[in-house]
Amino acid sequence: MPQLRIALAQVNTTVGDLSGNSDLVVEWTRRAASDGAHVVLFPEMALPGYPVEDLALRGAFTEASRAAVTELATAIADAGHGDVCVVVGYLDADDVGPRNAVAALYRGEVVATQYKHHLPNYGVFDERRYFEPGTTLTVLRTHGVDLGLAICEDLWQEGGPVAALGAFGVDLVLALNASPYERAKSDVRVPLVTRRAAEVKAPVAYANLVGGQDDLVFDGGSFVVDADGVLLARAPQFAEHLLVVDLDLPERRGTGDRSRGEARVEGLAVRRRVLSDVPLDPYPVTYRPELAEPLSDEAEIWSALVMALQDYVRKNNFRSVLLGFSGGIDSAVVAALAADALGSDAVYGVSMPSKYSSAHSRSDAAELARRLGCHFRVEPVENIVAAYVDQLQLEGVAEENIQARVRGMMLMALSNMEGHLVLATGNKTELAVGYSTIYGDAVGGFAPIKDVFKTQVWELARWRNAEAEKRGETPPIPPNSITKPPSAELRPGQLDTDSLPDYALLDELLENYVGGDRGFADLLAAGFDAETVDRVVRMVDRAEYKRRQYPPGPKITFKAFGRDRRLPLTNAWHEVH
Repeated sequence: MPQLRIALAQVNTTVGDLSGNSDLVVEWTRRAASDGAHVVLFPEMALPGYPVEDLALRGAFTEASRAAVTELATAIADAGHGDVCVVVGYLDADDVGPRNAVAALYRGEVVATQYKHHLPNYGVFDERRYFEPGTTLTVLRTHGVDLGLAICEDLWQEGGPVAALGAFGVDLVLALNASPYERAKSDVRVPLVTRRAAEVKAPVAYANLVGGQDDLVFDGGSFVVDADGVLLARAPQFAEHLLVVDLDLPERRGTGDRSRGEARVEGLAVRRRVLSDVPLDPYPVTYRPELAEPLSDEAEIWSALVMALQDYVRKNNFRSVLLGFSGGIDSAVVAALAADALGSDAVYGVSMPSKYSSAHSRSDAAELARRLGCHFRVEPVENIVAAYVDQLQLEGVAEENIQARVRGMMLMALSNMEGHLVLATGNKTELAVGYSTIYGDAVGGFAPIKDVFKTQVWELARWRNAEAEKRGETPPIPPNSITKPPSAELRPGQLDTDSLPDYALLDELLENYVGGDRGFADLLAAGFDAETVDRVVRMVDRAEYKRRQYPPGPKITFKAFGRDRRLPLTNAWHEVH
């Protein structure tokens, strides 16, 4: 029974940083080599970062990526790790066009390459815009073990590379992935890979990217299943990690002929590249199976939001963040996320009371700063607002909104002066129905809870406080911010429920309309009141222009505003009721 020690390098790369990402690959290869790994697997497009978007269409960038993978092979060998077979994703290009590619590096050379066959073009993916599909597969034989390669979507789709590898015959499939996070995504991945292992009749090693990239966050959670679909090992989520696994590979159960060098299977050309035919001498298994426990739903979401914010700040060379402390639940949760992501000393809160601000809003804002230990200042806006109101004779909604816009200008002015990244604190419910002021509370460079419904914001606040209590720490979010009725406080006695349905009902309706694309008849059949449906749908449809101008924020649901949901700004379609 052949043995092989593999390492899955779950790394956090930066799009466009070819040099930095190369150094990352060399360093994690060193760690894998020190652990005695024979093969180390990196995620999809680890060298250029993922997704590269229109960088793939720039010839200079594709040429730099092609050169970088060759230089990387040399750098690994020069570092003394040339005998480790390194499998890494990169951006290639040929006469046909750009390619989403994988390279195998061994003893200072690029010994094999393969191009992604299935190009996803749904949700957040636009790969048919950028890449040409591959039609050739490479089976690597190292230490007498045949390794098949699959790049992300090639594993998710029926037929194609996985079916071809099964028919050709391999001992292990190495799958490189950049699979974005959304709630409970791991509950989908593991059963999928289990099915593919059964189809190919071989174990599958699934290495996934980790880290934030603009509005996407990658959760890692790399794992290995055996040929029977049994989970052998799993890495933690939302952390860089090296998952080392000793495999005792059973005699191949597929139909493939180990002696053939190439074949045409399932419409794909399959070729074998032999690095070493000689099996390893038997060695004692020293790495016990590592099975990281799955996170709870709240812990998973919180970790995703923290990592997304942390990486957006870090990768865009900011050192601190600034946000308005209103005393409400949304700003409190965003501030707590920022403190967890960056440390309290990098968080700057500003209370900007107007003449309508309640005493508890002011005290809750100050209490939030005290609990977090962050920077805090009070900058009243009443006199500035009065100047606009008096000169322009504003009243009604115009007077209400000028308060939010003055606050937005104040935050951006402080950002210009002091170099902070401004965080927008709006949630998905508010964005959905347009309950935000453009150029007011919508200002900023990043929106951490943009894809979090209002009811989930409360759930996360309670969870984060409970976690702090478990650890004997001060809960970061003031209890009054959680329990009091939400209000924008732009007029006397204002409450959110003056303008919106109850949030529990509203979020359920939005989940169906926005997340499920359900029409009017479907919403009525689901039990929603016709008048409420008509009112909410009209609010959602009218607010598209606001959402287009809102800052980016991390995707955590199946259908986030932005890449997932794309509707025209000018749109005369409305269902007849």
